[in-house]
Amino acid sequence: MRFVIYLAFTALLLTACGEKLSVEQQVIATLRNMEYAAEEGQHLEFMGYVSDSFSGQQGSMDRREFHRFMIFQINQNRRLQAQFFPIYVRESGADMASAHFKLLVTGGAGLLPERGQLFEVETQWQRDGGDWLLHGADWQPVQLPDP
Repeated sequence: MRFVIYLAFTALLLTACGEKLSVEQQVIATLRNMEYAAEEGQHLEFMGYVSDSFSGQQGSMDRREFHRFMIFQINQNRRLQAQFFPIYVRESGADMASAHFKLLVTGGAGLLPERGQLFEVETQWQRDGGDWLLHGADWQPVQLPDP
């Protein structure tokens, strides 16, 4: 059902006023598609949005290692969920952009999440034809204040 909603939302964006989507709208739509794929356990679809030259965690993770990381997360959490908090997109040159956001990730085996973590995420994007691909990503856990 969520997939249908995402498709309808994307189609609405594409047809809205007949105008071309902004870079910000395109990158956010890609992030939403990646979110859906991860939540549905579709690691190959998720990785379809990741550049072959991907570099993560300040160069310590390549595309293959990122793929293994995602498979582990999907297998570890039968009910993986993600929630983006404000996504800020900035064009950074011809066919390049960056996006900064907070991401709450929860997971577990049952109906309710057993664990969760809030992350601060910085991503780099590269346009490949008409698609935006994740070129780089760095994330750090957000330390919440003690109650």
